[in-house]
Amino acid sequence: MQRFYLAAAALAAGTPAFAADVALPIKAPPPAPAYVSPWDFAFGAAITSDYRFRGIAQSNRQPSVSAYFEPRYNVTPDLQLYIGAGAASISFPNRAAAEVDVYGGIRPTFGPLAFDFGVFGYLYPGGQCFNAAAAPGQPGYSTQCLANGNLPLNGNIIKRDLSFYEFYGKVTWTVNDAVALGANVYYSPSFLNSGASGTYASGTAKFTAPATWFGDSGVGAYLSGEYGYQWLGTSDAFYGNVKFKDYGTWNVGIGFTYKVFTLDFRYSDTSLSRGDCNAFTGDHTTTDFGYPTAANSVAPFPGSRWCGAAGIVKFSADLTAMQNLK
Repeated sequence: MQRFYLAAAALAAGTPAFAADVALPIKAPPPAPAYVSPWDFAFGAAITSDYRFRGIAQSNRQPSVSAYFEPRYNVTPDLQLYIGAGAASISFPNRAAAEVDVYGGIRPTFGPLAFDFGVFGYLYPGGQCFNAAAAPGQPGYSTQCLANGNLPLNGNIIKRDLSFYEFYGKVTWTVNDAVALGANVYYSPSFLNSGASGTYASGTAKFTAPATWFGDSGVGAYLSGEYGYQWLGTSDAFYGNVKFKDYGTWNVGIGFTYKVFTLDFRYSDTSLSRGDCNAFTGDHTTTDFGYPTAANSVAPFPGSRWCGAAGIVKFSADLTAMQNLK
């Protein structure tokens, strides 16, 4: 019996009072971390006075409009997967309706180094074939080639389908808040479906002005440039097994930003002569003649201005769901 009283006393001494007797502080549970979706979406549109691709006019030195949409998945803060699609208005010798782009890749980041690896497809639907001398069995041959003959103004020839794809690798080194340097490499086994391989390498540099330069206006500015070199192989039989001319291209410009908008002024040029430019592009508009080269060896030797110097103005808007649509 004595044991019972001792145990009861010990239990009573160790038992806290009821809540009705003493109010105990209640510790709130820690707040749940905010959910951040791994998905993001980038999209935008642009209008330019002259659509240039590696220094060569894609819109016959006329204005062009474009748009794109790019879903992104952030595996980690330093690893992103993406796919994308876009379109641009063009003026090609084969009368293609537009340029349609599809692409995808991976973007790993290591501190100040941002990499980008992927594959890019360029599609040109709605084209026609021009080549009065095309023979059955040649790449790109169709009866339409014979019916259309050569291009009417200058006798150039072109395939119906110029679609092709490239593999690419890029890296950008963010030196500091103002300076970024980059390097790019692209490779296609058949550039513009010509049968000629294409390898393009370039270096880029960009200086972004400090925000203090423009006070509280929200306006930003940058100066950027690129120098690249395009190595080209030998075409297939449709184009006469021609070795296209390798060439250098460069551009430099200044841009101004405000919120999601960018206004860019740029100078672009290449090392291609008018004759070699014509051999590579098949320019359907040129009526300039007398520019013979090893690649442009068929009289009357037309020459194209599509690869020459140009001043370009581009206005664009670029948004991402995470930053602009919250």
